Amino acid sequence: MEYIRLGKTGLQVSRICLGCMSYGEPAKGPLTPGSHAWTLNDADSQPFLKQALDLGINFFDTANVYSRGASEEVLGRFLKSNTRRENTVIATKVHSPMRDEPNGSGLSRKAIFNEIDASLRRLQTDYVDLYQTHRWDDETPVEETLEALHDVVKAGKARYIGASSMYSWQFAKALYLADLHGWTRFVSMQNHYNLIYREEEREMMGLCEAEGIGVLPWSPLARGRLARPSDAESTKRLESDQFGKTMYAGTEAADRKVIDAVAALAQKRRMPQATLALAWMLSKPYVTSPIVGATKPHHLADAAAALEVKLSPEEIGELESSYIPHPVLGFK
Repeated sequence: MEYIRLGKTGLQVSRICLGCMSYGEPAKGPLTPGSHAWTLNDADSQPFLKQALDLGINFFDTANVYSRGASEEVLGRFLKSNTRRENTVIATKVHSPMRDEPNGSGLSRKAIFNEIDASLRRLQTDYVDLYQTHRWDDETPVEETLEALHDVVKAGKARYIGASSMYSWQFAKALYLADLHGWTRFVSMQNHYNLIYREEEREMMGLCEAEGIGVLPWSPLARGRLARPSDAESTKRLESDQFGKTMYAGTEAADRKVIDAVAALAQKRRMPQATLALAWMLSKPYVTSPIVGATKPHHLADAAAALEVKLSPEEIGELESSYIPHPVLGFK
């Protein structure tokens, strides 16, 4: 495993981050926010968490909303039983609905203070290494959010703070206001980025490079689409992933061309498509650690193998040449 500093901080994270959205409690009946039909239960999650440690992965990303807190519980129990706290980097998030009642979601001071304590209890730790805003909150002044996050850091409950999908102007405003008031600054951006969705290259990646922000792409394999041929049979996740269906609707024909290019080069290089797609992402100087999900034994092995793959400029051109502009997605 390779390790890299997160942005301009001294924190060292593995170049592959294990995303824990798939661990917690399988959805039963109608899907609720934070639940998914493909989610693994506690026992079924353990082999993948252990495999991550065996591969040298020290970076684990979850969120309070994943399985309504069960993902944090599974991760917390495993890490406490299998490794030392100082050896791991735990990231979680706040924003999405946890209760169907006033103050049950969002980035108000009240919500943030309540949710950080709840996350720490579930994770069985005194602090998280990276506390991230899951989305922008249009109903709360950003100054209120930033000061609350600053106070969370000063209370010792988080070491660093980060943000996830938003417009570049919003992120720039948050960085400016933190500097203006002397508040803790965002050190990372977790954004939607992969070979069939590259809109973040227009402004966000340049902003992150200029400001020394660590980039942690979510859905680096486009929810599995880049890991398999475009004409392959459907999977349980593709069939039940309602959010994913909306993300890539309307660009399927163009996306198939990109996927076919990945498949062709992967066959030529004799490697899994997932390895090749992640190698492309790791070739970008602004990318710190892609967040990779794993529900089958080869998922993490394929991801780790990407660290050994070096693509030529010509190969990168082959993978990128069929891309067309996409609607902006993933901010809500």
